[in-house]
Amino acid sequence: MSHKTRVWLTQLLAMSVLFISTISLAANKATEIDSFIQGFHELKQFNGNVLVAKHGEVIFEKSYGYANFEWDIKNTSQTKFRIGSITKQFTALLILQLVQQNKIQLDAPLSTYLPGYRKDIGDKITIRQILNHTSGLSNYTHAKAFRDDYSRNPYSVDEFITLLCSDDLLFEPGTQFRYSNSSYFILGAVIEKVTQQTYQDVLQQNIFTPLNMHNSGYDSHEKLLKQRASGYNNNLDGYTNADYLDMSIPYAAGSLYSTARDLVKWDQALYTNKLINEELKKQMYTVSQQRNYAFGWEVNQLSAYKYGKPLTQVQHGGGIDGFNAFISRILEDQLLIVILNNTGGAPLTPMTKGLTNIVYGKSYEVATENVDSMLFQAIKKWWH
Repeated sequence: MSHKTRVWLTQLLAMSVLFISTISLAANKATEIDSFIQGFHELKQFNGNVLVAKHGEVIFEKSYGYANFEWDIKNTSQTKFRIGSITKQFTALLILQLVQQNKIQLDAPLSTYLPGYRKDIGDKITIRQILNHTSGLSNYTHAKAFRDDYSRNPYSVDEFITLLCSDDLLFEPGTQFRYSNSSYFILGAVIEKVTQQTYQDVLQQNIFTPLNMHNSGYDSHEKLLKQRASGYNNNLDGYTNADYLDMSIPYAAGSLYSTARDLVKWDQALYTNKLINEELKKQMYTVSQQRNYAFGWEVNQLSAYKYGKPLTQVQHGGGIDGFNAFISRILEDQLLIVILNNTGGAPLTPMTKGLTNIVYGKSYEVATENVDSMLFQAIKKWWH
């Protein structure tokens, strides 16, 4: 055997060992992730889908529990979940596309694009302030009769803005942060006014179709949607059907549905210039002085001491009757975590934190039974 051949074989062996070690490590991580999520599922704190991907490659994906409890239909990777306020990042991107087309200016007043809106407010607040929740607009979901009255009835965009998105400002624009669904509802109206198309059509044409996100869309009760999960309330004594919500109400603030796999396509597109240019992507992640909130994304700087290097996490949760969802992206490593739940109120923030720590080989906290649940079970056992 020649010296050159021996060197080649040695290198090949080393590469094989490295490849096998990498596969083994990935398998161990997947097992650890599954065990971690299973703990929440067994305590009835989570029911849905989990996906973890790196650089667009899925390293873990699993479905837990049922898409429909009444028919014993299990969740699968194709199950469609409502994603609530994760919708806001899609709305923000549509606004930025219009900025790129020179049809909107971020620091222009709202009145420029919605001249029919209250002029005393529309002249004071800018598109940028509406995007990052520093405009002072109130939140329609906090309205007194929202849950029992408004949320059940269909409204046109203009009707709803007049009825529930036109209150006096809560503070001087640009001085405070206040999360507002009204803000993103109004941004949907801006998109429609500027494009002369419906929000749904603009979304489909400019994001879902180009990215082949065929399992995502604007939800409604009227259309038949295959493999749509039903939403449930998770009560101490079991599950109940979630309250009815007319989907014209969340609109551009929260009416979308998706799958974990489709959100991988969304995640990966945001690392390219396919949707918007680099300068606008930078603005999309630029937070206000008042809060670590940018344009549809919460932005966190993770500890370099803990993770070995500075990490930027952009994330957002979504909660809507019977569902909650979470998307987390570590930009430096293109790490994506998606959690979709159809039993409402799952502890998705600590779950995301735990998954992040597992991927980076750090310690994490496992699921524990909450005090209310333990107390209820004790009383139930004693009573019977």
